[in-house]
Amino acid sequence: MQSKRRSVLPILWIWLVAGTLDITENLVFNQFRGISPWRVFQYIASGLIGMKSFRMSWNSVALGVALHYAIALAWTLIFYFAALRFAGLTRRPFLSGVIYGCLVYFIKNFVVLPLSGVPHPVAAITTASRLNAVLALAFCIGLPISFLTHKALRGNSGQI
Repeated sequence: MQSKRRSVLPILWIWLVAGTLDITENLVFNQFRGISPWRVFQYIASGLIGMKSFRMSWNSVALGVALHYAIALAWTLIFYFAALRFAGLTRRPFLSGVIYGCLVYFIKNFVVLPLSGVPHPVAAITTASRLNAVLALAFCIGLPISFLTHKALRGNSGQI
């Protein structure tokens, strides 16, 4: 039981750190664009339930929060278990984190979002928004997941 808890706790920590960094960056960036946190979470919920998420009040906001963290958990688990199988992922955590963040960006934007119920943008996505999205996923998802997985799997040897 103790061994199982030791393997689950790092995953939960990595998930919460990465998920919280990612949503914090997203909320701050969108606030500068005049988009409220309420709308951000409704937008996330729209991936699952479509446009009705914007008419559902607190229910869709809560669903958006839950979906955001569920997705962050999925990205965490994918990397963590890949790192267990491929030790090279933890040998160079900076490089693997940046690459993983970019991979997450491409999967999210070119596979998941087109297949989801999110509303399609009415105008072209700006270069600033695209660049922000890539950097946010590299620095708020890829790097934290990579470095914290490195630390969890290598112990506290101080080698980062």
